[in-house]
Amino acid sequence: MKKIALILSGSGVFDGAEIHEATLTMYSIAKNGASYEIFAPDIEQHHVINHITGEEMPEKRNVLIESARIARGNIKNLSEFKAKDFDALILPGGFGAAKNLSTFAFDGADCKINLDVEKAIRAMIEQNKPIGALCIAPVLLAKILGDVELTIGQDKGTADAVKIMGANHKDTTHGEVVIDKKYKIATTPCYMLDATIAQIGDGAQNVVKAVLDLI
Repeated sequence: MKKIALILSGSGVFDGAEIHEATLTMYSIAKNGASYEIFAPDIEQHHVINHITGEEMPEKRNVLIESARIARGNIKNLSEFKAKDFDALILPGGFGAAKNLSTFAFDGADCKINLDVEKAIRAMIEQNKPIGALCIAPVLLAKILGDVELTIGQDKGTADAVKIMGANHKDTTHGEVVIDKKYKIATTPCYMLDATIAQIGDGAQNVVKAVLDLI
């Protein structure tokens, strides 16, 4: 059975991992006969957002603890990740990827990547193992790898930033997957487009299948 590692960035689209993308990725992995293990960095969230009003809340939360909500408590600190134990790595989206796993939401192409996230991605690349990324998460790969072919959908501002970082961006729509054969990377836009949960399911399913094919 193929084993895939997931990296989450909290719990909730506006300040953490996008829950639909994360959950449907896990579902797709299981439905395709593989298993998964979930990781998140043990760091403070950039901020906490009220998901009803969109306003910032006067409290602090931890990315690992919040991600554990999605993982039903079955989660490990990303610092414990070992690439040799996994066949592939997948990163769901959500603003947490751009706020907690990196500073892309604030610094764009000049962003910094969380060191444990970068270490995990580089380790998989060094071992020639595939990586999948949904929604905004491909910007992490653009920053780390530079000359990679990927998609974040059709948002011009984000696509321009990705190009500044050296990546080759491809416009895509719902469910489409862009595959970089050199790095074995599969990306899909998901909620970077206006989408239904069924369309998110299609994107997750297609990127998981692509990743499994690349193993």
